Amino acid sequence: MPRHARIDAPGALHHVIVRGIERRAIFTDDVDRRDFLGRLAESLEKNKTPCYAWALMPNHFHLLLETGKKPVGRVMQSVLTGYALAFNRRHKRAGHLFQNRFKSILCEREPYLRELVRYIHLNPLRANLVSGLSGLDRHPWSGHSVLMGNRDAGFQSIEEVLLRFGKRTGIARAKYRTFV
Repeated sequence: MPRHARIDAPGALHHVIVRGIERRAIFTDDVDRRDFLGRLAESLEKNKTPCYAWALMPNHFHLLLETGKKPVGRVMQSVLTGYALAFNRRHKRAGHLFQNRFKSILCEREPYLRELVRYIHLNPLRANLVSGLSGLDRHPWSGHSVLMGNRDAGFQSIEEVLLRFGKRTGIARAKYRTFV
């Protein structure tokens, strides 16, 4: 049975979830994570695709993307193919890295953008990869630390998220953290 085409249009908001095959790790160390984020940043910039939230977990990841110049499927295909080939080469393995095709949930911007940002950014805390909110504030593999101003990820669109919490950056960050 053929796959159904994804619903996509410029400005559409997608919660993207990608899992490792058989729940295996897709990120084994920081080199893997940096490689993936570099590929993601390059593709998002090239295709003018805003990213509002992201979290890298050992065996899966979440992204909150807005369709830009190209459909989200094309953006993800480029990132996932390049990353899987590099991962397999680096770890001397063969075969599929990802389980099925990526999951993309089309979402309404209002009222879900804030809720999805919180849900995605809380993943490392829920999985006990960090301890407490202060650990999440500094966690390098989630967009939460970027929104808090503790690290930089040029591919993440922070303005649209922070504007939902206030016009002044410091106040918006404090309100966002309280919301999380």
